[in-house]
Amino acid sequence: MSVDAVRILPDLQFSVVCEDIRREVTGRFIIIGVLDGIILPEIPFRVGRFYVFNRWTSGVGEFRENVKLISPDDVLVISKTEVRFVLKSPLQTSTTVSVFNGIEFKQAGYYFIEVSVDDVRKLRIPINVVAAPKEEVQQPKPEQKQQTEG
Repeated sequence: MSVDAVRILPDLQFSVVCEDIRREVTGRFIIIGVLDGIILPEIPFRVGRFYVFNRWTSGVGEFRENVKLISPDDVLVISKTEVRFVLKSPLQTSTTVSVFNGIEFKQAGYYFIEVSVDDVRKLRIPINVVAAPKEEVQQPKPEQKQQTEG
């Protein structure tokens, strides 16, 4: 078997669901608003965007990453992304970013982010989506009149 034929499925070093990602001039990433749940003003509600930031390592070959957003019924795939990447050495890393734009959350509950490489699931992240509690309108208290001595 030649060295060129060696293929090693990579490890998922980390996966972060977040509100935004920026890149410095140095090439380093800045992750903003790490999400473990999503609080919405009401449900249903369409969000602007969110990201899934992944780092792959310890693999060799060409790979296909899929990131899926799955509904609380655990059946419906609401959205998915596909990114291709290459690792030429087990010491290399590859960073991928999946962008989910304009997703409508139609019901409250646990949604799932699934990350897979070449159809092998590596991670499943539960994201609890809830509506913010409605604030009760507070009635102003009547002002107390101060008594003045006269």
